[in-house]
Amino acid sequence: MGIGKATRLKRIFNHPSGKFLSVAVDHFIAYGKGAHGIPDGIRHISKTLEALVKGKPDAVTMHKGIAASAWMPFAGKVPFIIQSTIARPDDTVEEQVANAEDAVRLGADALAVAAFICGKHEGRRLHIVADCVRDAAYFDLPVILHIYPREFGKDGPFISLKPEMVAWAVRCGLECGVDVIKTPYCGEVEAFRQIVSECPIPVVAAGGPKTETLESALKMASQVIQSGAKGLTVGRNIWGMPDITGALKAFQSVVYDTPNMN
Repeated sequence: MGIGKATRLKRIFNHPSGKFLSVAVDHFIAYGKGAHGIPDGIRHISKTLEALVKGKPDAVTMHKGIAASAWMPFAGKVPFIIQSTIARPDDTVEEQVANAEDAVRLGADALAVAAFICGKHEGRRLHIVADCVRDAAYFDLPVILHIYPREFGKDGPFISLKPEMVAWAVRCGLECGVDVIKTPYCGEVEAFRQIVSECPIPVVAAGGPKTETLESALKMASQVIQSGAKGLTVGRNIWGMPDITGALKAFQSVVYDTPNMN
């Protein structure tokens, strides 16, 4: 690892506990044509970013347009990550809209790439991940992979939480050479502990679907940390709450203060 990548990763994994809590506001493609449109938390993006920065997350993941148009008031206050991918689980959208050069030019500390795997497009998605790793290496820029295994039912593909599927997703990311892997929590502490323990790079959990209550989301976060994972990247269970800063601080308390049991 070069000094550039090491420096950027240390800015992201900066909490004294060694654990990590970031927030993702890169979900617009999942909502744009939904029945209820884009949720308020990401529709009113400047207000949301202000509330997030007030809570000091370890990083915020966003698309390059948000960084260029709305991040200036917060530049240098919190690390940020550029998401390079727009994609939907059903493969109706599957494109790269940013690259490592964009991330460096904007001042980001890492490049994120997303991949919905399993199914006929799995090889192509992993090829794109590997290409991002190769391009980022020129700038000594870390790559954070958001990887989701899928199953296919009568209503189409859906994200799988089966431990063996999550383990496969983590292994795919590792083989592509990424620096950090974000993947769904499989719902079982012992199973996730095994997945995390077998991966030599940091694994963080996705924040999951919107929960009924903040308490439910915090319970899941506690289980993730007990498994030995490095932390979480949370979206709607923070920016979808009425008090965004308060929800972020509640997650921080759980992530930073819950002991790893590995």
